[in-house]
Amino acid sequence: MNKNLSIAGIAALSLATTLPLAATENAPRKPFAEWADLPLPKQFILRLAYTEGESYHIWDGNQRHNINVNKNGEDYGIDPMQGNILMEYGIAKKWAADLNLGYGAVGTRSFNAGGNSESTSGLLDTTLGVRYQLLNEADAPSPWLPTLTFRAGAVFPGSYKKDFPFAPGNHSVAIEPSILLKKHFAWQGFGAYGDVFYRWMRSSGDDQYSVALGLFQEIKSWTLNAGWRHQHQLSGYNLNFGGVGAALTYSPQVREISDSVEAGFSYRLPKWDVKLGFYTRKKFDGSNTDSAFSVGGYVEVPFGGK
Repeated sequence: MNKNLSIAGIAALSLATTLPLAATENAPRKPFAEWADLPLPKQFILRLAYTEGESYHIWDGNQRHNINVNKNGEDYGIDPMQGNILMEYGIAKKWAADLNLGYGAVGTRSFNAGGNSESTSGLLDTTLGVRYQLLNEADAPSPWLPTLTFRAGAVFPGSYKKDFPFAPGNHSVAIEPSILLKKHFAWQGFGAYGDVFYRWMRSSGDDQYSVALGLFQEIKSWTLNAGWRHQHQLSGYNLNFGGVGAALTYSPQVREISDSVEAGFSYRLPKWDVKLGFYTRKKFDGSNTDSAFSVGGYVEVPFGGK
């Protein structure tokens, strides 16, 4: 990588980390079904991301509650922050591997009588996977077929406090198969994406699934995305919220369900092949979850490849 590329990468990362950014998911995962596309053979892709968010409401079962604490003229709710390193390697034309690491923190003042700051921090749940591209729409036998990729993944627990209210993960070993697809149709650069996964929670037993569907538009070096995401834990218990200032009993076995809208854009610097991206997500409905609004940014750099 030349000197100009190094300078561009550092500048882009500085830009990303100065934005008001936010957590997108309880385990590192690329949004908008980006994993449907594979790196070139022998290509390594590195993405650095920083995210943060805020939430002033939670759902206790299906009841929505305000958890805002006003202290010294400032409003406080639930504040997650995290940084992620997402790495991919192109094994062969149809095969790729990924490893995704992160460090995060969650802070709140809503669940103690004095409104005092409480937090947990540590390594996020680590994910790794192997992907096989079943179809590529560029050379598929029918023009109606999408790019379709299967991912066999695994999740390993992080080091944060798993019983902290709205901890940043499931804190469980999990097996995670997923299907990702992207398809161009209608006018030039327009298309749809889909990302579906199931998590077999081997440590905690509270399996969950997620479905994300949306649209994208490519315009020269820009890509715009917008969609809907549903996450659903299949078993567990409801939160018992006693009001702001009361202690909240929480664990990974809380049956968390959420519906969110997500959007973002990316721009690829043509001269250096560096990709800059922005992401935002808002939970608008759910059960036993927070109403987080989050935003995030990243810089991605490829190395090598044939």
